[in-house]
Amino acid sequence: MRTPRYHLTINALNTHHTHPHTPTHTAITCCKILFELIKLDHKKPPLAKKSRRKMGDEKVKNEAMEIMGLFQVLPRLVVFDLDYTLWPFYCECRSKRETPSMYPHAKGILYALKEKGVDMAIASRSPTRDIAEAFIDKLGIKPLFVAQEIFSSWSHKTEHFKKIQQKTRVPYESMLFFDDEDRNIESVSKMGVTSILVNNGVTLGAFRQGLTQFSKGPSSSKKDKKR
Repeated sequence: MRTPRYHLTINALNTHHTHPHTPTHTAITCCKILFELIKLDHKKPPLAKKSRRKMGDEKVKNEAMEIMGLFQVLPRLVVFDLDYTLWPFYCECRSKRETPSMYPHAKGILYALKEKGVDMAIASRSPTRDIAEAFIDKLGIKPLFVAQEIFSSWSHKTEHFKKIQQKTRVPYESMLFFDDEDRNIESVSKMGVTSILVNNGVTLGAFRQGLTQFSKGPSSSKKDKKR
């Protein structure tokens, strides 16, 4: 295994310290080089991680496009919950200063829907709208949504969907909804919306199931948890 560059510098620094005729400034210079090399090595992983994440999103997007190609009829509007559907946390437990992350398949699915020309909206009961909006903006997905209904409610999201329908004029029967709570799925299904319960976030598997149920009609919506 190749020895990291800064390890080699440490060895050189130790040699300078043990040699009686080595000037002090040479040791100081070695220290400066050492710290610069460490800084460079620590800067590399985040860039590589970001690149891998982007490649992953593109792969998921292509797979989602293939899935949509299997269906003759697509929903006019796909509505997503936020907490534990698009991202793995509750907004109220986080700070706006944090850098959020989404579930592995979430962003690729959003990109695929956008490219296919399918509108999207958000229906969230989060009590911290400011944090949710800050995260949506940081993730760069704000322009993807034609409506964002984020407010605390005891109505199990029926109020959210009434507002979304008023803004978009899309009939409930032409909507597809993903959420992680049974009570929301049950309430919204009664409005005529094809509703899919997800576990561990929205995935390509849940996406395929949602489109399958939508093609059969809202009455066939299942509340089975998706892997």
